Amino acid sequence: MNNSYLKDILIEYDKKRMLEEQEADNKKAKFYNEHPELQKLDEKITSLAISTSLSLINKNSKEKLDELNRNIKNLKDEKNKILNSLNISEDYFLPKYECPICKDTGYITKNNQTEMCSCLKQKLFDLEYNKSNIYNLKNQNFENFNLNLYSNDTNPEKYKSKVSPRENISLIRDICLKFIENFDNPTEKNLLFTGNTGLGKTFLSSCIANELIKKGKTVLYQTAPVMLDTIIDYRFNKQNSSPDIYHNILSADLLIIDDLGTEAMNNIKFTELFNIINTRLLNQNKITKTIISTNLSLQNLFNNYDERIVSRIVGNYNICYFFGDDIRFKKKKI
Repeated sequence: MNNSYLKDILIEYDKKRMLEEQEADNKKAKFYNEHPELQKLDEKITSLAISTSLSLINKNSKEKLDELNRNIKNLKDEKNKILNSLNISEDYFLPKYECPICKDTGYITKNNQTEMCSCLKQKLFDLEYNKSNIYNLKNQNFENFNLNLYSNDTNPEKYKSKVSPRENISLIRDICLKFIENFDNPTEKNLLFTGNTGLGKTFLSSCIANELIKKGKTVLYQTAPVMLDTIIDYRFNKQNSSPDIYHNILSADLLIIDDLGTEAMNNIKFTELFNIINTRLLNQNKITKTIISTNLSLQNLFNNYDERIVSRIVGNYNICYFFGDDIRFKKKKI
C-alpha cells in the first residue's frame, strides 16, 4: 500500500465529511428557524433521553423508566406527525455521506475489529492499479449501453451463429446483469468475454465494475501483461515491487483480467496465471469472482495455454462470444 496515497485520501475524506455534516447542520438550523415548534420538541426529546439514561444509572423504578419512555414516544409521534404534514422524513436532516457504510471515515468496525471500508480500498485500487485503465465509470454503464450499435441481420456464414449480433449482445447483457445480481452466490459462474476488438467487451466489463462498486464491492482491473509482469517482479523482489499487489489480485471481490493473450508467456507466467485463476475459484474466506477478456477464440486458448488453465475456465466460467462489426466506427457516426 502506498502510504502517501492513503494519507491524501483520508485528508480528502475528512474534508468531505466535515462539509457534509456542516451542510446538514445548516439545513437543520434553517428548518428550526422556519419551524421553531420542532426545535422545542427535539430539545424535549433530548432532555428526556438524558433523564432515561440517568434513571438507568441510578437504577430507578421500572415505573419511572416506563413513564419516561412513554413521554419520549409521545413526543416523537407528535414530531413525526408534523414532519409528515410537511412531507419530510427524518433522513432529510442527516448528512448525505458518499458512503453510507463508513459515513465517509474510510473505516468500519466488525466483531470489535476495525478494518478498511470497501470504498477506501477501491479508491486505493484505482490510484495504485486501475488508474485510467478502468475507464470513465460514470459513462460506462448499462444506461448508456446501446443495442442499436449492433446489426440485427443474421449471417450464419459470417458470424458462425444463427442469431444476429444484436440478439447475441442482448443475451450477453442479460448474463452480465444476472452475474451482478447473483454475485454473492457461490454457484454463479465467472465470465469469459471472447471475440474481436471493438465489440464491447471492455465496455461491458466496466458496466459490471460500475454496478458492483455501487454495491460496495472492490474491483481490481489489470491487463494480463501488466498483471503477470508485476507478479514476476514481486516474486523476484524487483525494486519498487509491492507485496500488496499479489494479495489484492487474489482477494479483490472482482478481478478483471483484460487482453489475455497479448502477454509474452513462459512457464513461470503459466504457473502464476493458473495460481490466480485457481486460488480465486477456491477462496474460502470470501466470494471472489473474475472476468477474463480476450481476443482469442476458445480453440486458440487451448492452443496457447496450459490445459489446466483452460479447463478451469471452461468448467467455471460462462463463455460469452462477442461477434459482429466493430462498433467503434458506428459510435463516431452518432
